[in-house]
Amino acid sequence: MSTETPRRTEPDELPPFSEQLSQQLGGVKGVVEAAVPITLFVILNPLLGERELGPLNGLQWSIVISAASAVGIALWRAARRESIRYALNGLFGIALGAFLAWRSDDARDFYLPGIIWGAVYGVGFIVSALVRHPIIGWVYAVIAQGGKKEWRQNRPMVDVLCRLTILWGVVFLLKNALRVWLYWLDADTALGWVTLFGGTPVTVAMTALTIWAVRRKMKSVEASAEAAAAPEQA
Repeated sequence: MSTETPRRTEPDELPPFSEQLSQQLGGVKGVVEAAVPITLFVILNPLLGERELGPLNGLQWSIVISAASAVGIALWRAARRESIRYALNGLFGIALGAFLAWRSDDARDFYLPGIIWGAVYGVGFIVSALVRHPIIGWVYAVIAQGGKKEWRQNRPMVDVLCRLTILWGVVFLLKNALRVWLYWLDADTALGWVTLFGGTPVTVAMTALTIWAVRRKMKSVEASAEAAAAPEQA
């Protein structure tokens, strides 16, 4: 009778870093599609200016083109039977801002919903970490771990997820403070560029940092657990 211990499989082995990053951001295609509408508005609004161009003025054309791009991307994905999740992110992200800017004829209002949501996110993230229910922990568990809640019983994991959530909150608030300042200065072009470069690039960087930090902590916790169990198996 063989006494060889069967090789233990690791069903929860972490997927490659690049794969996790791609899953959370929707891949390069998802990132680009979500950024297309806001990019078009930021570029077209200062180029077209306030002059009348046929039935619409420059601001209105910028709104129409950016909104149409979001709808077009969603329809194209739907026609190809692909997920429209990230295309809808771009559409919903500009819908309210487009309505407000069209109604007020003020380009700054295109960015107003994002400013409000940035403040809500920043405060919400920090509060969730302070009460030991970090939003980043729940998001990471749902997206990367199939909704598993084991991390809640792991104090080192909760600690690192709380710190990461606070960092996300601080980034939201700092970016938002700059956007509020530009809004009150009536600097709509600068506000647009800050929104653009402070959006997708910062999100990608923060997501990569989060995944790296969580994976590093998970490996450290697993190594500590294996080291503690070794004397018992000896």
